[in-house]
Amino acid sequence: MASIKPLRRFGQNYLIDKNIINKIVNEIAPQHDDKIIEIGPGTGSLTEELLKKVNNITAVEIDNRASEILSSKFQSLNLINDDFLDIDLQKLYNAKSKLRIVGNIPYNITSPILFKLINNNEFVSDAVLMVQFEVAKRITGKIGTKDYGILAVLIKYFCDARLCFKISPNVFHPRPKVYSAIIHLFFKSGVLTGGKKELFIKIVKTSFGKRRKTLKNSLSNGIFEKLNFSNSGINLSLRAEQLSIDDFVNLTNFAFDNLDEFEN
Repeated sequence: MASIKPLRRFGQNYLIDKNIINKIVNEIAPQHDDKIIEIGPGTGSLTEELLKKVNNITAVEIDNRASEILSSKFQSLNLINDDFLDIDLQKLYNAKSKLRIVGNIPYNITSPILFKLINNNEFVSDAVLMVQFEVAKRITGKIGTKDYGILAVLIKYFCDARLCFKISPNVFHPRPKVYSAIIHLFFKSGVLTGGKKELFIKIVKTSFGKRRKTLKNSLSNGIFEKLNFSNSGINLSLRAEQLSIDDFVNLTNFAFDNLDEFEN
């Protein structure tokens, strides 16, 4: 059991089951020269197993108490006592190998963490993350279902995503009220970059902003208010949940060609 009291404000639920830890390590399949960034290691149950296989691990831990424990337990660990959302991932990246992100992430900031990884996708190889099971279902949601939304579209475009396995609340201290799951995200190459990437994310968020509205209504506000999408080749009477990933890309390309704000 954890040697410090988990704090609710940091969303801390320490994983205490050795079998689950080993399953996570197996999914990560760490290699000796990987560059691993662990988010929220707590007192280091996963960190300890990873250090047996990998030389270069950077742990980002916001809790000062946990950071003190980690620094005393693991002399070879590169420890950053800070909020992961404030870390510049580009500074941790080197041209020889992309970053591998792992961690039991705080469920209350799952979306901001995922958006941060998407925004830094050029530096990230893959991510093995523990998230709330309901979020894992949304991430892997299929077109036309209630789970198909902003996260599903963005993750499917920028990553190949896999829901690996479900995890019971009984393997944590304290015991959360929800089931968890491990997801594995493999970041793709050849995706939109620069202004088009920024615009794609805005298109997706705006399209789902009024989920029950048609695209014509959803896209008739903000930066898209004066843009007529009728020549985009997309049926504007559809709702966002009915669009494929390619449809969102086509909307993005059309908007990019017709919005001065996003021209390179």
